[in-house]
Amino acid sequence: MKNVILITGCARSGTSMVAGVVDMCGAFGGDMSGPNKSNKKGMFENYYIRNQLVKPYLTDMKADAMGQYPLPDITKLNIPMDWRNRVEQIMKEQGFKDGPWFYKGAKMTLMWPVWHYAFPNAKWIIVRRRTGDIINSCLKTSFMRAFSKVQFRKAIGVKDEKEGWKWWVRQHEQRFVEMLETGLNAKIVWPERMVTGDYQQMYETIEWLGLEWKSEVLNFIDPKLWKSRRK
Repeated sequence: MKNVILITGCARSGTSMVAGVVDMCGAFGGDMSGPNKSNKKGMFENYYIRNQLVKPYLTDMKADAMGQYPLPDITKLNIPMDWRNRVEQIMKEQGFKDGPWFYKGAKMTLMWPVWHYAFPNAKWIIVRRRTGDIINSCLKTSFMRAFSKVQFRKAIGVKDEKEGWKWWVRQHEQRFVEMLETGLNAKIVWPERMVTGDYQQMYETIEWLGLEWKSEVLNFIDPKLWKSRRK
């Protein structure tokens, strides 16, 4: 299975929006999580890969299955030799036959060497959003609750929940740097540009992925949902 697309970034940064565009433009995503209160357009994350592979892996590494806290030690990751086969088998069982396919997962950032070993020729999309906007979204999202716990704040040496999420974003940013310095074939995408009507970066990314831009993307992007996260 070639033409692998891996989409990652901090949770609450717009990974679902980017994955939705990639899905609309022709990549296969398999059985994906639908809309919910926190992602009203859909999460576009293969729930079987997330629940049967990614979360158990993080738990085995003594990390939080939600990717919040504690985070896995990137220098001590176990690299499963069968990761590629397990992922590809899931995609085939869900109907993949040929062409480009993608997996979107914010938690991939925390275990990127595993995915890079399994898919060394993958094209990566690293989704970015301003730190303050991510923090505000975390504070208002019900399942982002790690740093409401005093013991976790003490463990990283911060005084309040906001500072906890700031620390968490910085951990992701450090991994983004590691990914790029390692030489992953990656592009950085800022989805807020689409929200403000600038589709050029995403259009170029879709072309880079070998997909076909669809005009339906313009109806998929809903500025109201993005702005509501920043109020």
